[in-house]
Amino acid sequence: MIKSLKIYGLFGFMRLIRDKLFTMLFYPKARIIRLPVYIRGKKGIQGGESLTTGVNLRIDIINSETITPVLHIGKNVEFNDYVHIGVAVGISIGDNTLIASKVFISDHNHGSYAGEIHSHPDEKPIDRVLTSKKVTIGKNVWIGEYVAILPGITIGDGAIIGAMSVVSRDIPAYSIAVGAPARVIKKFDKTKSEWTSI
Repeated sequence: MIKSLKIYGLFGFMRLIRDKLFTMLFYPKARIIRLPVYIRGKKGIQGGESLTTGVNLRIDIINSETITPVLHIGKNVEFNDYVHIGVAVGISIGDNTLIASKVFISDHNHGSYAGEIHSHPDEKPIDRVLTSKKVTIGKNVWIGEYVAILPGITIGDGAIIGAMSVVSRDIPAYSIAVGAPARVIKKFDKTKSEWTSI
């Protein structure tokens, strides 16, 4: 307790106690959910054992008459401040994944811009058909600040996504990807036990 007081200061320590009590009451499987937090569609959250969050986590789970969307959070996942997750069909985040601040993850889009059906630019974006594709993030993934992960993406186990990247295509396991759009720049060589440039 004295160590926590030194780390957080008196007011920070009081906020920590408040947040821990909130977590125990409303999210008993989690380690700590820091307030403020905004969660729409709490019933769609699965897992979350030992979840840790920063402030201003926003989760939007959009229920519909035909689909029951699910956000699956593995064990020991950590979200930092201002993470926004939008779920219309399904997002899965694997065990021990660390997500930095100001990350956006969405499995849906307002409108269709490929294939047979196309949304018209004169149509209000809010009125356009909602298109969705599941997002899967593996275990032991590290996602840097300001990253955007778009619908239909799979990020493999142990991958690292560099800050400010836009993930618009799949990222293989044990690789480092950066940029907008994100591209793989390194892979982990298991035989040499080192990261090698592509």
